[in-house]
Amino acid sequence: MEPCCDDISRLVPHSGTMCLLDGVEAWDPDHIVCRAISHLRPDNPLRDGSGLRAICAIEYGAQAIAAHATLLGNGHTQRVGEGVLASLRNVTTTVSHLDVLKGALTILATLQLSHQQGRIYDVRVTADGRTVLTGRLSVMLEADNSGEGRSVSHEGAA
Repeated sequence: MEPCCDDISRLVPHSGTMCLLDGVEAWDPDHIVCRAISHLRPDNPLRDGSGLRAICAIEYGAQAIAAHATLLGNGHTQRVGEGVLASLRNVTTTVSHLDVLKGALTILATLQLSHQQGRIYDVRVTADGRTVLTGRLSVMLEADNSGEGRSVSHEGAA
């Protein structure tokens, strides 16, 4: 499936040029694979005077995680609240800038741990046949004040 950014913006808390993802290629309860070409756009809001720094791929990973949470919630496997990126660990980049890459970015987010307070994902961003960023992203979820419990979708080693 390859929805346009308008469809993706229903899955992430961003719109307009800040919606960085272009499509969801695959997903299941344990992972999501997204595509993006927004790193090539001159109006990418994360660009600075030097271009689009590779560390900005963290935001691509965070948006993939948000899309995954929404898709899981729409599948009624759990109720999902708003989340905040709380921690980054072992982030490694292999290029200095994303805008030097000519092909689409592929963003893989793999769920490692899910509980009522948050989730932990391993993220890998690839392009042009190489890995450009890896890291572990932790998301804290806001309390669910609806009176309904939130079920755990996946448990794994952190």
